[in-house]
Amino acid sequence: MKVLKLSAQGLPQSWISLEQAVIHYAAGEVRWESGGQITRFRGGYNAVTGEQSVIDVNSIIGTKGVPTINPFNLKPGLTNGKLFVRDRNVCAYCGGHFHEENLTREHIVPFARNGQDHWMNVVTACRPCNHRKGPRTPEQAHMPLLYAPYVPSLWEDFILRNRRILADQMEFLMAHVPKSSRLLA
Repeated sequence: MKVLKLSAQGLPQSWISLEQAVIHYAAGEVRWESGGQITRFRGGYNAVTGEQSVIDVNSIIGTKGVPTINPFNLKPGLTNGKLFVRDRNVCAYCGGHFHEENLTREHIVPFARNGQDHWMNVVTACRPCNHRKGPRTPEQAHMPLLYAPYVPSLWEDFILRNRRILADQMEFLMAHVPKSSRLLA
């Protein structure tokens, strides 16, 4: 289970572990929290009062300070898992819906034709379509694309990075994705 860490301004910074979240709470760095409480950590007992220390961790936290990295300058890393989620496990050529193990990363302009490995040149394809297209462009193979590739937004990238997103975290992130996002379909 991960906690969604945001800047004080509400921009996503990272997915952090429960232990990392507790460190932010203990250091007084949590400026605000949202979502539901996901766990409670119990610490030692105060020698004077006898009370046990308790830290409740919420699923979304906003931390103090100015981020060292502007998240809008980050380019989302391209992985097959993220690509397949972006494209909803749908083959860009036949339109079939497949399990991840039956999908491939298909380069629209193939490497053999100086194609690059980036978000705007890749789509999800089933193995038979990828094989049929081979080292040709979609036009040369007479296999038109059923959808266009795109670079995921910051918000979409955070959704694509984590397979186990809690409902309140997903609601928060989905409220910020572009209206054109395939994740809304």
